[in-house]
Amino acid sequence: MYLQHFRLTETPFSLTPNTEFFFGLAPHVEALQVLQTALQTGEGFIKVTGEVGTGKTLICRKLINELPERFHCAYLPNPYLTPDELRWAVAMELGLKHSAQIGQQQLTGLIQQQLMALSAHGHSIILVLDEAQALPDDSLEALRLFTNLETESRKLLQVVLFAQPELDERLAQNKFRQLRQRITFSYSLRPLTLEESSAYIQHRLQVAGSEGEALFTPLDSKRLAKAARGIPRLINILCHKALLVCFGEGAVKISKQHVDAAIADTEDATVSKVSLFVWMLAIGAIICMISAVIYWLKGGVA
Repeated sequence: MYLQHFRLTETPFSLTPNTEFFFGLAPHVEALQVLQTALQTGEGFIKVTGEVGTGKTLICRKLINELPERFHCAYLPNPYLTPDELRWAVAMELGLKHSAQIGQQQLTGLIQQQLMALSAHGHSIILVLDEAQALPDDSLEALRLFTNLETESRKLLQVVLFAQPELDERLAQNKFRQLRQRITFSYSLRPLTLEESSAYIQHRLQVAGSEGEALFTPLDSKRLAKAARGIPRLINILCHKALLVCFGEGAVKISKQHVDAAIADTEDATVSKVSLFVWMLAIGAIICMISAVIYWLKGGVA
């Protein structure tokens, strides 16, 4: 819609995780380093948690895209599965072809055979689950049992979990203590700082083809970052809306008014106390003006 207006080659603030826009910010780089180090050990569960919109899926895709050739990756983007469905999904990801009439015990045996075959050919097998907080309790236990598959010298499967903090709350329960003890590496994504958020905005614009003077001033970038609480997804939403408002007015550079409009139009954005106070004063002034006009009109009629 506004690409030509701002001389951009692609949408800079799309909500679809695109690794071409990956920016080496500290929390994301640290998460990748933890994952890459953990995968070298070849054992246990690896867990990355973070609030909604902090970039878990982007990191997940970045990890999968950059896995060395010796890794065989089974990826489950939607793990809201029963234990039986989970086994079938893993089997399919491992490339198994089998009859739908096969029993669960036989299926587990075939999965183990496939894991051993892949391992014999020099592959390290990892199972990556995005949105892992959606796993039912029984499926979490089935997942733990998968890691019991092993040879005399090594585990046949490593599991990487990307999840919202709700997963930590569930794993804190006593019934999950066995799984909890198998988590060998863990990382918690934090929101971006104001400086990181500003750099993030400029980076995405540059990747999208923006040249010359920055569309967002440093002050406006920080105001957006505060309203978004440092959450990349919210930053994307607010920046996209600010560009839309700017485009709608025919302006070529984002102003404070455009930023305010974007923040006001976004439900999950945090409005600063100062902005809220000013907004309340403005509403109060409008009400007073309307009351004065009504009073004048009544007086005039009398």
